[in-house]
Amino acid sequence: MLTNSDSSVIIIGGGIAGLSTALRLADEGHSVIVLSKNRLADTASFQAQGGIAAVINPEDSLSSHHADTVIAGAGLCHSDTVAQVVREGPECIRWLEDHGVRFTRTNGGTDLHLTREGGHSKRRVVHADDATGVAVMSVLIDRVRQHAAIRLLENRFVVNLVTTRELGLAGPNRCAGIRVLDDAAGVVDTLWASAVVLATGGASGVYQHATNASTGDGIAMAWRAGCTVANMEFVQFHPTCLHHPQARSVLISEAVRGEGGRLLLPDGSRFMPSYDARAELAPRDIVSRAIANELAEKNIDHVYLDISHKPAALIIERFPNILKVCAEHGLDMTKEPIPVVPAAHYT
Repeated sequence: MLTNSDSSVIIIGGGIAGLSTALRLADEGHSVIVLSKNRLADTASFQAQGGIAAVINPEDSLSSHHADTVIAGAGLCHSDTVAQVVREGPECIRWLEDHGVRFTRTNGGTDLHLTREGGHSKRRVVHADDATGVAVMSVLIDRVRQHAAIRLLENRFVVNLVTTRELGLAGPNRCAGIRVLDDAAGVVDTLWASAVVLATGGASGVYQHATNASTGDGIAMAWRAGCTVANMEFVQFHPTCLHHPQARSVLISEAVRGEGGRLLLPDGSRFMPSYDARAELAPRDIVSRAIANELAEKNIDHVYLDISHKPAALIIERFPNILKVCAEHGLDMTKEPIPVVPAAHYT
């Protein structure tokens, strides 16, 4: 049976958000418990490929990054939130590097290598080859396991939040703890907390085509506890998920298009220039809608992403992991286009 002090901070979710929050809080003197539904290596963060957008290049600017983000968000973004995220981006990269994350570098290791992705007017995406999630998560997992103030519980499914209203206590309703299922032991335990952080990801996994298996557990728990849930209609679809009967959730990084990859119809013709002047580097929603429109109009079930016109050496160096995954499914991206479809990505 699990037990704990009610002074603990409980973090539900073992991805980048949950682990980085745990480290920050633990370093400030808090006792932290992190719970993950699966193994940490099974989180959506571990699967991330492309990278992290931050203003690192001296020729770039915070105002440019802010403007690109607001435009990509169709003007619906909270401008102050965008400003904070953009402003803190470079410091977050430094924090990760200080903890040991090794991003891809250039110029003999002196500069971070920056790539470009959809909606960005500059190269500003910091990455670790084409497996940024693995590079970041591996370091964070090691740091969390080593931290004396952090208790890590994997393969624990949090069933519900425990609220003061449920307990019949007077005053404003607040979260007092959680109920958690230990599937191996077949028991449900209650853990008390001074604060509970939900870092559970979205609900993309409910769609037929998805890049991750998140099923909205945290959102549902928050709603049941009395939280306001908003903006659920904003589901971001990634334009390029590998279309293959044995590859339901294999993402093909946007960086492939950032390095010159083209979207093609079965007859080999491009279609994105007719939808947006930025073509393949338009924001994800525009590219995904364009693909969906072509699928419906032409009664086809996928389009193609082609970077085979680029030197094979560049593809091998820049996308070693995607190259390997494609090869496992009988595809050689240095010589042929990759079949892709849009897939639910962020909620």
